[in-house]
Amino acid sequence: MLAHKSVMVSEVLVALLSDIDATYVDCTCGNGGHSAELLKRLSTKGRVIAMDCDREAVAHNRRRFATERRFEIIHTSFAMLRAITDRFQVTGKIAGILFDLGVSTHQLRSAQRGFSFDHDGQLDMRFDQSIGESAATWLATTGYAELVRVLSDYGEERMASRIARRIIAVRENTPIQRTTQLMRIVNAAKSRAPKRKINPATLTFQAIRIHVNRELVQLKDALQQTWAALRPGGRLAVISFHSLEDRIVKRFMRAGSQNYTARRLPFELPPQQQPLWHLIGGPQRPDSTEIETNPSSRSAILRVAEKQCSLPLTS
Repeated sequence: MLAHKSVMVSEVLVALLSDIDATYVDCTCGNGGHSAELLKRLSTKGRVIAMDCDREAVAHNRRRFATERRFEIIHTSFAMLRAITDRFQVTGKIAGILFDLGVSTHQLRSAQRGFSFDHDGQLDMRFDQSIGESAATWLATTGYAELVRVLSDYGEERMASRIARRIIAVRENTPIQRTTQLMRIVNAAKSRAPKRKINPATLTFQAIRIHVNRELVQLKDALQQTWAALRPGGRLAVISFHSLEDRIVKRFMRAGSQNYTARRLPFELPPQQQPLWHLIGGPQRPDSTEIETNPSSRSAILRVAEKQCSLPLTS
């Protein structure tokens, strides 16, 4: 597995690590960087429960932590958070939960995964290649209106209609199955657009990846399970890399940090009068040194919230 630098490690440790004897959950284990740093600081009583929907990441971490009894990783989506904490009998006892969202360096550089147009490969884009349909399959069957919606909603692509028309026109004669093929189609559709530093296909690739993996839906589902999983005073830390993710996290934390009645919230949270969360500082970004040594960290935003009250758990 290719080297991948975990983002904002010191900030995550400051935010989460309050009890060296406690249990922590790494919902997006990836290369295992954050989990490894947590384990270095935990006592023999502490442990890390990790999860990842990428089979390659799971296999890598099982090798990496093969002799570490305080570490356990499960191949699953983080939308299964409550099921995992129930399985380990730690629901309501977790000291810290981490989400490090986005795509890893390994995934981007693996041509066969189809995440990036920098490497020609099959247009797959699934984090878990054992379930769901690939990007190529979805592009072959989706209608114009749905294609425009996905590009607009998940890529914030201003030229979604033009790109959708071009994709549909091309697929009538030639299946769209390769990453560089899709890149050329999008670039042709945006040939008259103002030149930007990023490749014109960047937002289209982001949108399709988010749709294929149901990333935003699963993020919302997982966030709603964090309150029950944490113990009182436990903390939730989320690193996001684009505005769509960060907006969901920000709204979730802000809504839960206010006095409210359940009907006023966009999330299904337990009804009560006191805030569920206390916001820990504002959004944090990597410092200039980290950005210089790890350019992929430049768009990272870390938000932290602390569980404020204890209510009876509901099934």
